[in-house]
Amino acid sequence: MSWFGSKDWNVIAIIFERRELYRVNGNRSKGGAAVKSREGAKNHERTIYWAVFDQKRSFVEGELGRGRSFVPANVLQRLKRELSTNITVQQILGVLEKGEMSMAAKPFVWTGYPRSEQKSLDEE
Repeated sequence: MSWFGSKDWNVIAIIFERRELYRVNGNRSKGGAAVKSREGAKNHERTIYWAVFDQKRSFVEGELGRGRSFVPANVLQRLKRELSTNITVQQILGVLEKGEMSMAAKPFVWTGYPRSEQKSLDEE
Protein backbone atom coordinates (compact mmCIF):
# COMPACT_ATOMS: atom_id res chain seq x y z
CA MET A 1 0.00 0.00 0.00
CA SER A 2 1.36 3.42 -0.88
CA TRP A 3 1.83 6.30 1.54
CA PHE A 4 -1.13 8.13 0.07
CA GLY A 5 -3.53 5.17 0.26
CA SER A 6 -2.96 4.34 3.92
CA LYS A 7 -5.73 4.99 6.42
CA ASP A 8 -4.81 7.15 9.42
CA TRP A 9 -8.13 7.80 11.11
CA ASN A 10 -9.53 9.26 14.27
CA VAL A 11 -12.68 7.32 15.10
CA ILE A 12 -15.16 9.05 17.40
CA ALA A 13 -18.09 7.30 19.08
CA ILE A 14 -20.78 9.01 21.14
CA ILE A 15 -21.79 6.41 23.72
CA PHE A 16 -25.05 6.50 25.69
CA GLU A 17 -24.45 6.34 29.46
CA ARG A 18 -27.78 7.69 30.70
CA ARG A 19 -30.44 10.16 29.56
CA GLU A 20 -28.44 13.25 30.54
CA LEU A 21 -24.91 11.91 30.00
CA TYR A 22 -23.14 10.60 26.92
CA ARG A 23 -19.44 9.84 26.58
CA VAL A 24 -17.08 10.64 23.70
CA ASN A 25 -14.66 7.82 22.92
CA GLY A 26 -11.87 8.48 20.47
CA ASN A 27 -9.35 6.14 18.87
CA ARG A 28 -6.51 6.89 16.47
CA SER A 29 -5.53 3.98 14.27
CA LYS A 30 -3.81 3.25 10.99
CA GLY A 31 -4.35 0.75 8.20
CA GLY A 32 -6.35 -2.36 9.06
CA ALA A 33 -6.55 -1.31 12.71
CA ALA A 34 -8.41 1.84 11.59
CA VAL A 35 -11.08 -0.27 9.91
CA LYS A 36 -11.31 -2.46 13.01
CA SER A 37 -11.73 0.64 15.23
CA ARG A 38 -14.48 1.97 12.99
CA GLU A 39 -16.29 -1.36 13.04
CA GLY A 40 -16.01 -1.50 16.83
CA ALA A 41 -17.56 1.96 17.19
CA LYS A 42 -20.22 1.17 14.60
CA ASN A 43 -21.27 -2.09 16.23
CA HIS A 44 -21.15 -1.13 19.92
CA GLU A 45 -24.63 -1.58 21.35
CA ARG A 46 -24.71 1.86 23.06
CA THR A 47 -23.16 3.93 20.25
CA ILE A 48 -25.54 6.76 19.44
CA TYR A 49 -23.43 8.17 16.60
CA TRP A 50 -20.00 7.33 15.22
CA ALA A 51 -17.75 9.31 12.91
CA VAL A 52 -14.39 8.98 11.22
CA PHE A 53 -12.08 11.97 10.73
CA ASP A 54 -8.73 12.13 8.94
CA GLN A 55 -5.67 13.82 10.44
CA LYS A 56 -6.67 17.16 8.89
CA ARG A 57 -9.94 16.92 10.87
CA SER A 58 -11.98 16.35 7.72
CA PHE A 59 -15.09 14.23 8.11
CA VAL A 60 -14.65 10.92 6.27
CA GLU A 61 -17.84 9.07 7.20
CA GLY A 62 -20.30 8.55 10.01
CA GLU A 63 -23.82 7.51 10.86
CA LEU A 64 -26.24 6.69 13.64
CA GLY A 65 -25.27 3.72 15.78
CA ARG A 66 -27.10 0.81 17.35
CA GLY A 67 -27.82 2.83 20.51
CA ARG A 68 -29.93 5.40 18.68
CA SER A 69 -33.09 3.91 20.19
CA PHE A 70 -32.04 5.33 23.58
CA VAL A 71 -32.32 8.92 22.28
CA PRO A 72 -35.27 10.93 20.85
CA ALA A 73 -35.14 11.60 17.09
CA ASN A 74 -34.90 15.40 17.48
CA VAL A 75 -31.88 15.00 19.79
CA LEU A 76 -30.23 12.66 17.26
CA GLN A 77 -30.65 15.21 14.48
CA ARG A 78 -29.14 17.97 16.60
CA LEU A 79 -26.25 15.72 17.66
CA LYS A 80 -25.50 14.81 14.06
CA ARG A 81 -25.57 18.49 13.04
CA GLU A 82 -23.37 19.73 15.92
CA LEU A 83 -20.94 16.82 16.32
CA SER A 84 -17.95 18.18 14.42
CA THR A 85 -18.10 21.58 16.16
CA ASN A 86 -18.70 20.27 19.69
CA ILE A 87 -15.98 21.34 22.14
CA THR A 88 -15.57 17.88 23.67
CA VAL A 89 -15.20 16.23 20.26
CA GLN A 90 -12.70 18.93 19.25
CA GLN A 91 -10.66 18.30 22.42
CA ILE A 92 -10.57 14.53 21.83
CA LEU A 93 -9.59 15.03 18.18
CA GLY A 94 -6.81 17.41 19.26
CA VAL A 95 -5.35 14.85 21.67
CA LEU A 96 -5.50 12.12 19.03
CA GLU A 97 -4.04 14.26 16.26
CA LYS A 98 -1.05 15.27 18.39
CA GLY A 99 -0.33 11.62 19.11
CA GLU A 100 -0.39 12.25 22.87
CA MET A 101 -2.61 9.17 23.22
CA SER A 102 -4.03 6.64 20.79
CA MET A 103 -7.28 6.43 22.80
CA ALA A 104 -9.15 9.05 24.80
CA ALA A 105 -12.56 9.46 26.42
CA LYS A 106 -14.44 12.30 28.14
CA PRO A 107 -17.98 13.06 29.22
CA PHE A 108 -19.84 14.77 26.38
CA VAL A 109 -20.42 18.42 27.28
CA TRP A 110 -23.45 19.55 25.31
CA THR A 111 -26.58 21.68 25.67
CA GLY A 112 -28.69 19.37 23.53
CA TYR A 113 -29.48 16.66 26.05
CA PRO A 114 -33.19 15.76 26.27
CA ARG A 115 -35.11 17.87 28.75
CA SER A 116 -35.90 16.26 32.06
CA GLU A 117 -39.40 14.89 32.39
CA GLN A 118 -39.60 16.03 36.00
CA LYS A 119 -41.34 19.31 36.74
CA SER A 120 -39.32 22.06 38.34
CA LEU A 121 -40.56 23.84 41.45
CA ASP A 122 -41.41 26.87 39.28
CA GLU A 123 -43.82 24.81 37.17
CA GLU A 124 -45.95 23.57 40.08
